[in-house]
Amino acid sequence: MTKVFDVKNDRNLTMLTDFYELTMGNGYFSNDIYDKVAYFDMFFRRVPDGGGYCIMAGVEQLIEYLSNLRFNDDDIEYLKGKNIFSQDFLNYLRNFEFSCDVWAVPEGNPVFPNEPLVTVKGPIIQAQFIETMILLTINHQTLIATKANRICREANGRPVIELGSRRAQGYDGAIYGARAAMIGGCTSTACTIAEQMFDIPASGTMAHSWVQLFSTEYEAFAAWAKTYPDNCVFLVDTYNVIKSGIPNAIKVFDEILTPQGYRPRAIRIDSGDITYLSKKCRKMLDDAGYPDCKIIVSNSLDEYIISDVLKQGATIDIFGVGERLITAKSEPVFGGVYKLVAIEENGEIIPKIKISENEEKITNPGFKKLYRVFDKNSHMAIADLIALGNEELDENQPLELFNPIHTWKRKKATNYYLKDMRVQIFNKGKSCYSSPSVMDIRDLVISESNKLWPEVLRFENPHTYYVDLSEELWILKQGLLHKYSNMYK
Repeated sequence: MTKVFDVKNDRNLTMLTDFYELTMGNGYFSNDIYDKVAYFDMFFRRVPDGGGYCIMAGVEQLIEYLSNLRFNDDDIEYLKGKNIFSQDFLNYLRNFEFSCDVWAVPEGNPVFPNEPLVTVKGPIIQAQFIETMILLTINHQTLIATKANRICREANGRPVIELGSRRAQGYDGAIYGARAAMIGGCTSTACTIAEQMFDIPASGTMAHSWVQLFSTEYEAFAAWAKTYPDNCVFLVDTYNVIKSGIPNAIKVFDEILTPQGYRPRAIRIDSGDITYLSKKCRKMLDDAGYPDCKIIVSNSLDEYIISDVLKQGATIDIFGVGERLITAKSEPVFGGVYKLVAIEENGEIIPKIKISENEEKITNPGFKKLYRVFDKNSHMAIADLIALGNEELDENQPLELFNPIHTWKRKKATNYYLKDMRVQIFNKGKSCYSSPSVMDIRDLVISESNKLWPEVLRFENPHTYYVDLSEELWILKQGLLHKYSNMYK
């Protein structure tokens, strides 16, 4: 009989990895360098959809994965059957114990290109192996949280319900996409298991099939009102919104709900010209004495459509957004990467760099810290600063910020304070961080994004938020560029 898994707790995802992580691991082991200490950074290079910032998400699931790394007998037998792995390597995997240090930006914080969102320090064989799941976990949820945040900002304070489960790319796309959508700002999800797993609000009403099942639309609405009198929401576009749906809804409100002392919650429109229909529905509901009845609109919405219909004067109270949110349809790939930035030799950190003719693909070397620079008076973010891990920064001294590419672009901060943007989530392989609730993370998104200037938050053509390198890190990077350029002339 097929085993039924607890989606959150029972699955062993250790083998969800690119195969070359295993072949490299075997190579590290065969060359007796498997325990060499290495440092890796996970970062991204560009904000999707031309936006000004992204929303960090996925750390809780990363912690769950790293806390449960283990190779079972079936895994070992499978690898043995490939006939390319040494017995010593297989024995190492059989007795595997995670021992790395890991730092990450907490979920809900705005993040920007080229910042080390996650840093892993530990034996190369381990730090390399976990690349796939770090990227998979952070890339997916950060993408969806960022898309949700864009959509919710364009809704301009109106609630947004996540409705995308049936169009998500697989089970986990629906479940963790719902989680990320809530982090990004949605008020509820249609994904029931997401509420069960993450204690987030799930909501839903009826489908067109409910209306079609009854002989008349009126009978369908009447049956629903009798079943859910205190949470009555009608889907009014099964036949004709203006000529049938709204008149029948109002008739049920008058004949069934109001006499019992209840008020209707909302009507929902799922097709047609939503600007026109919402205006007509609003007037009909108001004229009938139901100005408190909300109008919910769905049907392939995204931030662009929401922006347009609101500019056109649509009278919409709540948006339901599905496929274009859960798949981030306009730009469905978050390009996070995972790169080696340093190794240790005799206890000394030796920085490493990846060079490319494509300037944006040149990495920032060394073990680093990430700071956000805030103005002391306004508490607004000025810039982010990436510094070497051993640098001592004195907030009482002026801080010169400069663009690491266009170095003549400089700004001196004098009345500022620094915030270390990362926390340690693993210490020698043991989890040392407790994740907040999803709803607390959602609140953090609101508070932290409010510390960004409106120009950065702007929907179209936002101002570029500066992510600068400390002078010591910039000098180190330039030195390595010159070293390798001269070496391979």
